[in-house]
Formats: sequence, structure tokens, C-alpha cells
Amino acid sequence: MKRPPNPPRRKRSPAKASAPPERTPTYDDLLAIAKLIESGSRFTDFRLRSGDIEVEVHRGNGAAAEPVAATVESPKPADVPAKPEIAAPIDIPKGHQVVRAPMVGTFYRSPEPNAPPFVDVGTRVRPDTVVCIIEVMKLMNSVSAGVSGVVTHVLAENAQMVESAQPLIAIKPA
Repeated sequence: MKRPPNPPRRKRSPAKASAPPERTPTYDDLLAIAKLIESGSRFTDFRLRSGDIEVEVHRGNGAAAEPVAATVESPKPADVPAKPEIAAPIDIPKGHQVVRAPMVGTFYRSPEPNAPPFVDVGTRVRPDTVVCIIEVMKLMNSVSAGVSGVVTHVLAENAQMVESAQPLIAIKPA
């Protein structure tokens, strides 16, 4: 008995790379983008578009600049609390140095919840003394005094969100 002939073999086409499914950026993704923008990166154009969210940043000649446009078109969920009011500015005496937040994040005065704060009013500091930490996307970023002197004011509340360049601690240089 004769066997039927084998069907001709088909050539395999190379596997096509399928695009990953589109996902909406999370709050942590947006914080990472904000950190990139604030880091002084020298890119000139940046655009992110995903679903209802669109973010555009333009810089002239690669110099650091503020974002030109950033929009979020999706509605804000009802359970998100309104942004807290910023307290009235405190008058810092002339000659004091102000330690500012290097980025947007959560300000912590101590290395862990039940530990004493890094510094209090009256604490003597050196330029390399850690005065607080800023948490961004579960990463703890130490902030140093940058100057020798005595802490005169703590200007931010523990465990509260701070903006980039927001005053955190005032130090009278010694």
C-alpha cells in the first residue's frame, strides 16, 4: 500500500513582535516623570500620551526649565482629598540658610516611625549632617544641611507631602 505524499512544508515567517498592551500611567509613574523633569535633565522635548492623560514638556536649548504644559483630562476620583492649603510663610531672619526639598515627595523628620528626629530646633549641624529624608516612590532620599550652624526652624510637617524647592529647615550659620 502506498502512503500519501507529505504536504509541502510551509516556510515559517519570523515571529512578529506584538506591542505590549497599553496601560494607563499610575501616580508613581507620574512622580517618576516629575523627578526626571526636576533633576535638571537636558532633554529638549518630552511627551507622554496614554489614554486620557497627556503630559508635554519643552525646554529651550536643553536648559533646565519649568514644564510648559501638563494636562490630565481624566476626572478626579471622588475619594481623593483636596490639596491641603499651604501655611502662611514664616519670616526667616536674614543670614539664615534654608534647606529646601530637592524633589516632590513625602517629608520625614526621622529615619523610622518611632525613632527620634534627625534634628530639632537648637541642633548643631555640619554640611554633611542629614536633616531629613524625602520619600519618592518608596525610595528614601537623604537631605543634608549643606552648611554648618544651628537649626532655628523646622518648616515642614512630618509625613506630609512637600513640593520641589519648598523650605524645610532653617539654619543659622556658625
